Amino acid sequence: MDLLSDEQASRVVVVGLGRFGSSLPLELTARGTEVLGIDSNPKIVQQHAHELTHAVVADTTDVEVMRQLGVDQFHRAVVGIGTDLEASILTTSLLVDFEIPHICAKAVSRQHGRILERMGAHHVVLPEHEMEERVAHLVTGRMLNFIEFEDDYAMVKTRAPEEAVGMPLDQSRLRSKYGATVVGVKRPGEAFTHVAADTVINRGDVLILAGRTSEVESVADLT
Repeated sequence: MDLLSDEQASRVVVVGLGRFGSSLPLELTARGTEVLGIDSNPKIVQQHAHELTHAVVADTTDVEVMRQLGVDQFHRAVVGIGTDLEASILTTSLLVDFEIPHICAKAVSRQHGRILERMGAHHVVLPEHEMEERVAHLVTGRMLNFIEFEDDYAMVKTRAPEEAVGMPLDQSRLRSKYGATVVGVKRPGEAFTHVAADTVINRGDVLILAGRTSEVESVADLT
């Protein structure tokens, strides 16, 4: 279960304001998320200052500077640094040392992505494969995982919405109301299992949903 307060969950620090790191904050702010954007390039920061809650010029690999900016107090972070692999890796390592619970990092190659995962990033994104709109769901915690297939079909791992808790699936009417189908459930401490119409959803369960992208997003947005 996510124990973050609403205020904590609605604050995200985005480090590196390149193409990915600048378009993603727009998706986040559109969802009511407070965004602190940091980049080492003053021109880039100036370009995006009016779009973000806060925009700062800083060396993201400097521990003391990042502490002074309060980055260590955030619970969600995005590393949008692209071609500077050293800065990407050092910044991700710094955020991991800060023990930030949710770190999403951009990778420019699968090898880069594997390094970021080993450093401790919780989500690694290859932007050419994932749209910023989808990544915004991961960053804000609405989805725990997201896989989009062809023809606007997707599968999502998300927490059980409150309106479905304490009742069998056929009574919760998630499918009839939102169109998404619950295909699996994971109880705390147990493995994923298939579901039936009489499966009762408990608070703290994790669900696997399948359906059109907009349908699974609608259920995930309830959490």
